Amino acid sequence: MSVAAERARASLVEPDRLDGFSSPREVDRVFGHGEAIAEFAAALVSGRMHHAWLLVGPEGVGKATLAYAFARRMLAQSGESDIPVDHPVFRKVAGLAHPNLLLIRRSWIEKTKRYSQWIGVDEVRRLRAFLGHSAGESGWRVVIVDRADELNQNAANALLKALEEPPPQTLFLLISSAEGRLPVTIRSRTRTLRVSGLGEEDLERAARAALERDGQKADAKALKLALALSQGSVRRALELVTSDGIALYEDIVATFSGLPDLDGARLHKQVERLSGAGDTERLELYLSLMIGLIERLIRHGATGEGAAGETERELAKQLVSKDNLARWAEAWETISAEKAEAFALNLDRSLLVLDAWFRLQRLAREHPVYGTPR
Repeated sequence: MSVAAERARASLVEPDRLDGFSSPREVDRVFGHGEAIAEFAAALVSGRMHHAWLLVGPEGVGKATLAYAFARRMLAQSGESDIPVDHPVFRKVAGLAHPNLLLIRRSWIEKTKRYSQWIGVDEVRRLRAFLGHSAGESGWRVVIVDRADELNQNAANALLKALEEPPPQTLFLLISSAEGRLPVTIRSRTRTLRVSGLGEEDLERAARAALERDGQKADAKALKLALALSQGSVRRALELVTSDGIALYEDIVATFSGLPDLDGARLHKQVERLSGAGDTERLELYLSLMIGLIERLIRHGATGEGAAGETERELAKQLVSKDNLARWAEAWETISAEKAEAFALNLDRSLLVLDAWFRLQRLAREHPVYGTPR
């Protein structure tokens, strides 16, 4: 049976799955992350496999794909790092049907037709039954927590108990993009495996493989720009090239180019398009693109490198100087923190966008090129 057919049979879907693309559990190949794969393999070969691993790294670089690859390897009891798609273990994991695999994640709330904001204690309590009965198939049990930084306090405490006294041949794989949100007690009981953004070659190979696997089309020029903007995240590259992400980026660049002036009517129209009830992901993408652009301008201002193309190099020359570099870094930190707080606490996100642009406007006016506001 094909992976696509297995996906159709699966009763549950990851809450953060990228629309139109396979879930990490359905992806048959890991690109990059050679050091992480080698470290895990060495532990397995040594016979001293740590019972809990914390996979930490930026959003969308393949942590979950890596975790499922590790899970398949343990469940198949195979010396091979890649389990083929026609292997029974691959099909069962892809369909979330393997009796020795438990996935802990945010739960679906039928009443609201949405996923919960946090992983609750009831979800983690499923461990009791999973770890308490005899294994459905001989060999290892694997528990994947995706994402561990979304555990609420009670859920984290419940997971900690399982980590403190794990049954034999049980492997926990915790996935996190925000290691600091995890309790120290959980981190201290895991072996941290850090993964970073993909290099240019691996990123392009991963993106092209995903587009081909899931029958998605991408304009060559748009894909090139998406890869340059993705900062090593294949998820971000795919999100950009198959949505209106490139258009959002171009709108952001146009607004930056006009600084310190702001077109109020145009800006408010853009904010309206980002503030609808169903526009959360689009708004998150917009803000991430803005923050990513600021970061590249800062890097270019400090080192002369890091800009994604001639347009960004010109923006850096227009807006950033050695005199205001520290204030740009401060603005980047402030906007990033306000974004995280607004999404965590469900604050007014339209004000978040406006405040960010007004902050950048004030900063641009300090550039020696302008002297005084235009």
